[in-house]
Amino acid sequence: MAGPGKLKVAALAGTFWPLRAIARGGHVSRRLLRLEMPVFPERLMFRLHDPVAEVAAPGSPVPSSDTLISTGRDQLIVSCAQEHLGVQLTVEEWDAAPPPFSDGYEDEAKCVLYLRGRLTIDTASADRPVDGLRLSGGVGDYGVRIYTRNRSAAVQRYSELFSQFADPLSDDFQQARRQLEGLEQYLVQLWRES
Repeated sequence: MAGPGKLKVAALAGTFWPLRAIARGGHVSRRLLRLEMPVFPERLMFRLHDPVAEVAAPGSPVPSSDTLISTGRDQLIVSCAQEHLGVQLTVEEWDAAPPPFSDGYEDEAKCVLYLRGRLTIDTASADRPVDGLRLSGGVGDYGVRIYTRNRSAAVQRYSELFSQFADPLSDDFQQARRQLEGLEQYLVQLWRES
């Protein structure tokens, strides 16, 4: 069991050999890995990339306030709605493209990333919640789908704290702020493209 601020990992199917399920004559995709973690969005963003990607190299993507994501060949920047609260990030690796769904998610973006069999997640600081996670799909192009939930609600509820509490340094304000941690949520699904 993971405590607060800890990474939860669930490897489904025990070992990572490709298991195929046939339904109505086609392949049904299966989730191979699921990570759930809090991420603090410094400078309104977090980044998913290949561990050897040069994140500050010329031509690298830059954060955008107009779009949910900015991409390069081997890196993806996810723009967050705020930078005062931690966000809940869930990363899933699938053996094939998962079926699209909404499940209460409000926004969606898609891209393709080249990964060398590993994934790193970092923020604008030196903090890397995940550094070099091994992917079952190996080296190649990965389809990526990003879903978001509660972006505007997190901004609104955080702003409301200032009208509820006179002192943002008070224990009451800080306790109410901690209850909003993880309200803004992101789901990242990735799979090896064929």
